[in-house]
Amino acid sequence: MNASVTQDMSIFYLISSASLPVQLVMVLLLLTSFMSWWFIFRKMFAIRQATKQSDEFEDMFWKGPDLNKLYQNAGNTRNSKGSMERIFEAGFREFIKNKRQAGIDISTVMDGTRRAMRATYQREMDGLESHLSFLATVGSVSPYVGLFGTVWGIMNSFRGLSNVTQATIAHVAPGIAEALIATAMGLFAAIPAVIAYNRYAHDVDRLATRFESFMEELSNVLQRQTA
Repeated sequence: MNASVTQDMSIFYLISSASLPVQLVMVLLLLTSFMSWWFIFRKMFAIRQATKQSDEFEDMFWKGPDLNKLYQNAGNTRNSKGSMERIFEAGFREFIKNKRQAGIDISTVMDGTRRAMRATYQREMDGLESHLSFLATVGSVSPYVGLFGTVWGIMNSFRGLSNVTQATIAHVAPGIAEALIATAMGLFAAIPAVIAYNRYAHDVDRLATRFESFMEELSNVLQRQTA
């Protein structure tokens, strides 16, 4: 008797014996969890690489080499460029192009340089922020999806009591247990997504601040060169 009850209340048995809507909810949450973990690891490596590349380029920039040489080196590293290096390349390219034109004052040259850097900055930030909205959605929606499966399972459990003359806990326990698994899976999908979103959003904000500071510093350096 005890072995039968233990077998009937095992996790795999409860999932396999759940109603079709509850099983669909579980499958959806499982797939969502796998996708969120995939994006979590991808975003972790992407942010680490962006931070490392920014550190290396910023160190090269402040060592004081000739900006023309630094620009030429940036053009030779097409596959391993970081976000800050691409911002520098876009701004310096526009600076050289505008400076070569006759009759353009320094304010126009610098405005064009800032616009070029800002456009590249926006593209880089779009890449760094990609998939963060998915993690936020998973973190906010998954508990409710799991709760839907739980409510549906509990409804089926109590509806089944209409065919029973004497209701006991043994009649409703399996249905409630399988329903609560949906809630647990919803939390399993949501909690890592929320933690990852908060961490990565903070890291992306820090990189954005670094890029904006670098653009201002580069603008000041270029403006001093034209003075």
